[in-house]
Order: sequence, then structure tokens, then C-alpha cells
Amino acid sequence: MDSEAVMRADAVALADRISGLLTVVRSAEAEIGSLLIEIESRGVMELFGYRSVARLFEHLADVPKAAAESVTKRARALAPGRNLDGTPVSAVAPATGAAASEGRLSTPMIDTIVDALTQIPPEHREEAEQHLLTFADDAGHKQVAALGARILAHLDPDGQEPDTTEPATPSRELSLRRKRTGVWELNGRFDDETGSRASALLDALAERRTSDEGPDLRSPQERYGDAFSDAIDLALNSPDLPMQAGERAHLMVAVSLEDLKSGVGRAVLGDTGTMSAAEARIHACDCMLIPTVLGGKSEPLDLGRQRRLVPPGIRRALYLRDRGCAFPGCHRPPRHCQGHHVRHWADGGPTELGNMVLMCAHHHRLLHRSGWQVRIAADGLPEFLPPVFLDKRRKPRRNNLHQPLPFAA
Repeated sequence: MDSEAVMRADAVALADRISGLLTVVRSAEAEIGSLLIEIESRGVMELFGYRSVARLFEHLADVPKAAAESVTKRARALAPGRNLDGTPVSAVAPATGAAASEGRLSTPMIDTIVDALTQIPPEHREEAEQHLLTFADDAGHKQVAALGARILAHLDPDGQEPDTTEPATPSRELSLRRKRTGVWELNGRFDDETGSRASALLDALAERRTSDEGPDLRSPQERYGDAFSDAIDLALNSPDLPMQAGERAHLMVAVSLEDLKSGVGRAVLGDTGTMSAAEARIHACDCMLIPTVLGGKSEPLDLGRQRRLVPPGIRRALYLRDRGCAFPGCHRPPRHCQGHHVRHWADGGPTELGNMVLMCAHHHRLLHRSGWQVRIAADGLPEFLPPVFLDKRRKPRRNNLHQPLPFAA
């Protein structure tokens, strides 16, 4: 065999080896997606303490936020899952998912098919998916995208009907009421100026969070709901807030000492509301609530302090030391953060700088609910220990996003 024939044979062998490895990699990626959907259906919060499987996958795979979101979104489209209420959710492209599990499809090809099918009416998706998969055997993803566009044009030659409705003119009205379920409903209409200012405020507070615990996959409604809660906290912390009956605006939470220590049970919120003892335990770290700790016969043991549990001096020291949320990878500034007791206040932890760490509300809750732990290191700075399922060595992590003071040592 001449040298040219040998080179051709080597080229074929090398290409075949790459193709074989790609099949293995693609099949493994499809299986990972199926596992993520399985975790999501069983409850990622219950299993791992994370809000979403994408947040979990970003840590497990050590991939960027966008990559973790893409993997999760792709997995949901290929595999059937369940809603939060347990009802089943059909896959957008189940046949594509089967082909992906065999390692036959590249990631761009899968995304192309799924994107095309999401625009096609459900009653035509099964037939369209078969056409796209058949074409995918002999064509690249760009050609398949063109076929998907032709299928859509055939099914809907006129395109979507333009929206000609006139926008309603808002007025300046607001109603807030509590339902028997304990859920509060907010409805309102505002003039253009007020709405624009509210939108600017909520937009700033509703930006997606990026941190070491994973990407932010909250829906826009969830992000704006959390932003509204943050805006209330900022308003309550304002020194210009008007007095109410001679006192700063406050809310009383009554909880038994036993329930506060264990985190099990219920607490009375204000006049009619309730919250879990675990939530009261979180708020007891640092808040504008007045904790009322009750004994066995409901006698008040501790009416708390009619100011924040973290005194202004310590809070300012936390601002200077931590420069924002201390959780690894979080960019939240100090004004969006709360003081967290390393040794919990309910367990006798002192309210002093060496037992405090600055954390945003999101990561404060994550710390209480998951396997993350925080401690003050020998140099006086906070460091976090990840859960065992993220790092079996539990190597300490720190937030390096906040710039220290320019004159700090």
C-alpha cells in the first residue's frame, strides 16, 4: 500500500474515532439532561436545598451560568416532567430526545429542532418532528432550520395577527389585601410617571443574580416579586420613614422559644398572619421585626428590641468589612443585605462583628436551608463551606467580587 493510501486510511480511522467519541459524549449529555429532569420532578429543593436544577448543575459541572441554563432548558424540551403541583408536562420534542439519547444529534441540531417545534402548533408537531429528524440524518443544523421555517410558513402563511388594541390609560390606585390562605394580593394602576419610576426601581432590584451556588432561573414574575420585597426592606430601613403611633413602622412576630430554637412549628405574624418557625428563625438574624419569644404558657419572655437586632455600629463595620453579600460569587451591595449570625441568635450567638456576616436575603435563606455553612476564618473574614455533594473536601470559598477598601491591609 502506497503512502497516500496509508494517509487516507489513517484519516478515515481518525475521523471514525472522533465520530465514535462524539456519539458517546452526546449520549452522556442526553442522560445528564434526563437526570436533571428526574431531580426536578422529585424536588431539587428537597434533595439538595437549591432553588432550581440549573443552579445545582452549574456547581456540579463547574460550567458558566448560561451553559447551565441551556442544558436545563434543552432537557425540559426533550423529556417529560412535572409541574410544582405534580401534574405532568409533555416534552416538546420527545422523538428528538430519543434520538439524542442514542448520540445521533449534535447540540446545535437539537436546539434547532426544538426551536422550530416551539413555533409550530401542537397538533402538527409530531409530524413536523419526524420530517425534521429524517432530514437531520443527511443535513446540517442550518439546513434543518431552513426546513423548519418552510414548515411553519406552510402551516401559517399569514403569520401572527398584529395587536391593534389600544393600551389602557392607568390611574393612580392601589389595593393590598390578605386572603384566607395567607397570600397577599396587590393590584394597582398608576400614571405614566409613577409607573416609570416604579419600573426603574424594580428593574434594578430584579437583575438576575450570579454566584457560586448556580445561575438565576427565576421567572420574570418571581424576580419582580423578590424585587418588590427588597424595595419594602429598603423603604423600612430609610431614616425618613414617617412615624406610626409615635414609633417607627414595625411588625411583631410571636413565636415560642422552643419553636424558634428548633425551627419547627408556626409563628404569629402581625395581627392575623402566620409564618413558619423556620422563617422566623431566619428573620431573627437581622430585621425590622420585633421578636416576641413566648414561654410554655404564652408569657412573653423577650420582647426583643425596638430597633434592628444588629446595632448601627456593627452594621457599618459589616459594610466596611464584607463590602456586600459575602456568599461566593454574589454581587449584591451592602444596602441589599442582612446581618447573619454565624452562631445563631436563637442558640445564644452574640451580636458582635466576630459572629456576624453580611448576606443578601436570597443567600441568607439558602444558608438556612441547604448544606452550606459559614464561619469566620483566622484572618477575621467570612468563608463558606460548600455541601458535600458539591465538594467532598468541603474546601472553603470566599467572595472575591467585592473590592476591599483601597487602604485596607
